[in-house]
Amino acid sequence: MKSIDLQIAKNAPDSLRLLWSRDFFKAWKNFGQIVKKLSEDGYNFSNAEFGMALKRCTHLTRKGKRGAYEYIQKYPFIKDEKKSK
Repeated sequence: MKSIDLQIAKNAPDSLRLLWSRDFFKAWKNFGQIVKKLSEDGYNFSNAEFGMALKRCTHLTRKGKRGAYEYIQKYPFIKDEKKSK
């Protein structure tokens, strides 16, 4: 019997890491696209929570001006094999 690997994010930073692990940030994404995708997945944190999480996110870089930032990954997600065993 195979176990199902369910990933649940309980806060905004974890939800961004979850998107990163699914290659969502391979291309530039704006705030609205990020919030829409997370909402489709059932994550509905406040805009302030998402904004602060994006600002502090070390695996993403941003471009643009205040109110119109876009985000992309700095490097691809690599699953840590030590943690999965």
